[in-house]
Amino acid sequence: MKRIAIDPITRLEGHGKIDIFLDDQGNVASAYVVIPELRGFERFCVGRPAEDMPNLTNRICGVCPEAHHMASTKALDALFHVDPPPAAKKLRELFYSIFFATDHTTHFYALGGPDFVLGPDAPPAERNILGVVKKVGMDIAGRVLKMRRDGHELIRLIGGRRVHPNWGLPGGVSHGITEEERREIEARGREAIEFAQFSLKLFEDVVLKNSDYVKLIKSDTYTHRTYNMGTVDAQNRVNFYDGMIRVVGPDGREHAKYHPRDYQQYVAERVEPWTYLKIPYLKKVGWKGWVDGPESGIYKATPLSRLNAADGMATPLAQKEYEKMYDALGGKPVHHTLATHWARLVELLYATERWVELATDPEITSRDFRVLPTQTPTEGVGSVEAPRGTLTHHYWTDERGILTRVNLVVGTTNNYAPIMLSVRRAAQDLIRGGQVREGLLNRVEMAFRAYDPCFGCATHSLPGQMPLEVNLRGPDGAVLRSFRRNVG
Repeated sequence: MKRIAIDPITRLEGHGKIDIFLDDQGNVASAYVVIPELRGFERFCVGRPAEDMPNLTNRICGVCPEAHHMASTKALDALFHVDPPPAAKKLRELFYSIFFATDHTTHFYALGGPDFVLGPDAPPAERNILGVVKKVGMDIAGRVLKMRRDGHELIRLIGGRRVHPNWGLPGGVSHGITEEERREIEARGREAIEFAQFSLKLFEDVVLKNSDYVKLIKSDTYTHRTYNMGTVDAQNRVNFYDGMIRVVGPDGREHAKYHPRDYQQYVAERVEPWTYLKIPYLKKVGWKGWVDGPESGIYKATPLSRLNAADGMATPLAQKEYEKMYDALGGKPVHHTLATHWARLVELLYATERWVELATDPEITSRDFRVLPTQTPTEGVGSVEAPRGTLTHHYWTDERGILTRVNLVVGTTNNYAPIMLSVRRAAQDLIRGGQVREGLLNRVEMAFRAYDPCFGCATHSLPGQMPLEVNLRGPDGAVLRSFRRNVG
């Protein structure tokens, strides 16, 4: 059996590879997304004071430290049995909306965008952010850079640092904002709304008006009918910061709706010996293997999944774009993996609108931004929607607040099973008769790239055995014999 390795896979955070195995006819027998790195945060956090966690766990990742910071801070609220004042919750959501807009901008233009702006078959040396700048021009590139610069500067203003914020505390936040700062945040937010609208128009012009791209998005190669997960507010509209977790089936009907603290009643995790990444699935449906459909417990937690799981968006401009997307793609739910890029831009618009809503809230400059904890810590769960999916932090402590156990269910962890499905189907559909070229392999990578994976965030548990392959070679370099353990 012949193996093709895409190693390393590109335009993601973390490390990984794709192993594709061909049968004797040169067709794909199987494909695996293998994550060979181990971060171990769940283990080395044990024994530390719980209040260290917002600043410790945001070191998991340099792409989405704000997500871990916020989920951890919310877990401490529950752990110390304290309810932050309204102003603190609004400040947190404002901070988080700015982060979300900044992160979605990064993925669309730098990570996912090159496949569409340059084309999936463009030379690798051109198919990157520099190629995008050359293709779209410096004016557009300048707008993208300004959006990111403004976002990171406001994250620093509110959260203390541009990367790895140190602001969240159990019961609130360490400081508020002044009226002068509020005006600056509002002004940058209104510019961000215009940028989000511009990005949706660019997507329409570059992608939706290209019949080949539309055909690619709608193709069976990039389609999986799985369950979808996302956080919703009281009206079942998308919310990134707070709400209930809603899961809908492949037919769009509600499967479950639960408080984040009850996640273990609905989500189970399994491990495979060839990867360090856990594989979650819906406990009440069960694990049926690498298959989709209503009998399979595999679910997605992506921007598209959040839109599928919700009944709409909570801001007017995003709601119009939400309706436009579903009208164009044939109604809800949409199972086309590459449509996740479109959903990401709808969320970008929602994040910027929500940013301005909160920046203009009369309570946002209140000095009442923390309640001090007074109760003995026990156990706490905090959850937010990371850009890449539902993120859950779960902590247990002794009576002194020293951590005795930590569990993290990260956005990309939720998506590992559908990523496997997507990569496997793309490889099987695209590689036939042993004919392999770089453009086809990039189209296989596009299957996982739509998920915006962050494998550095997601790897925490050690499987039973480390995947291993040893090749014994003769003096001329020819392989005499191969020894494999949990590979292939």
